[in-house]
Amino acid sequence: QVQLVESGGGLVQAGGSLRLSCVASGRFSSINSMTWSRQAPGKQREFVAKIISGSNTYYADSVKGRFTISRDNIKNTVYLQMNSLKPEDTAVFYCNAVAQTRSGMILSVPSGQGTQVTVSS
Repeated sequence: QVQLVESGGGLVQAGGSLRLSCVASGRFSSINSMTWSRQAPGKQREFVAKIISGSNTYYADSVKGRFTISRDNIKNTVYLQMNSLKPEDTAVFYCNAVAQTRSGMILSVPSGQGTQVTVSS
């Protein structure tokens, strides 16, 4: 079983920065990809950024140039560096992952509890 724990959220003023972390733990041999998404109050969850093994990255248009996703394979952690934050970035941020077990099984790992990001104007 693989679990994800998100952290690093908080309250920040517009223009500020935060770095979110998502740590994977459990029985797996590798993490193939990790994805950040977010859900604002009253809205559907939306894609934010994704990183695939080999460090290929993808971003939503709304965060390009402001957010950077990165990973530390040794720590099984993915980060989301968020700069130039805007009030519209206010949301609960979640990560999910695709992992591979030692037997070669591919697992879709659901997100944890998420971490709240609040950007004040």
